[in-house]
Amino acid sequence: LAVFGCLLGYTKISDEMKDAELRKMVERIGYTEGLPVVVDPGILDPKEFIDTVLNVRIPNPFMPDTPQRIATDTSQKVGIRYGETIKAYVEKEGSAESLTAIPLAIAGWCRYLLGIDDNGESFELSADPMAEELKAQLDGVRFAEPSSYTGQLKNLLSNANIFGINLYEAGIGDKIEELFVEEIAGKGAVRETLKKYL
Repeated sequence: LAVFGCLLGYTKISDEMKDAELRKMVERIGYTEGLPVVVDPGILDPKEFIDTVLNVRIPNPFMPDTPQRIATDTSQKVGIRYGETIKAYVEKEGSAESLTAIPLAIAGWCRYLLGIDDNGESFELSADPMAEELKAQLDGVRFAEPSSYTGQLKNLLSNANIFGINLYEAGIGDKIEELFVEEIAGKGAVRETLKKYL
C-alpha cells in the first residue's frame, strides 16, 4: 500500500482500503498467495490475523499513517514482506510462477523508484539506505516511454540480498519486468495495470 499510495496520490493508508484495486491486491497477497504457504505459529490464527489487519487495523481512520512514511526503507522490507512467501512457493511448487499480486507489488515498488506518480508528476522518494543505488540502476528508464526499458531491473530483481532469493530463479523476474513496463507506459498506466491483473 505504501508505494502504490505514493504513486496514486494518497496521503492516508486508511483511505487506500477504500480503493477497489488496492484492496483486491492486499487481499490477494494475504489470503490467496500468502495464506496457503504460511507456517501456523500456533499462537495466533494466521487467517484471523489477516482479517484483523485488513478489516480493522489498516482501514482505521484514527491511525492517520501516511504511505510516504510507510515507504521508508522499503529496500530493507521487501525481502521480509515477500521473500519468504516466494521461497515457500519455490520449495512447494518448484517456482513462484503462479503468483500475481506479489509480483505486481514488487513491480509497483520498482515503478515507485522512478519518483514519478501515475499522473506524470515528480515526487520525493521516502528515505531508504539504498535509494541512490536503486535509482542509478533505473538509469535510462523514462516515464511514458516503455521502449526506454532495456533490462535495467535485472540486477535488482536478481539480488538475493534484497529479496532473499533471485527472482529469476524463482520464476517471477520476467513477469515483474513485464508488469513494470506496463506501469511506465504513461499517465494512468499504474491504475490500468492494477485493474488488468486484479
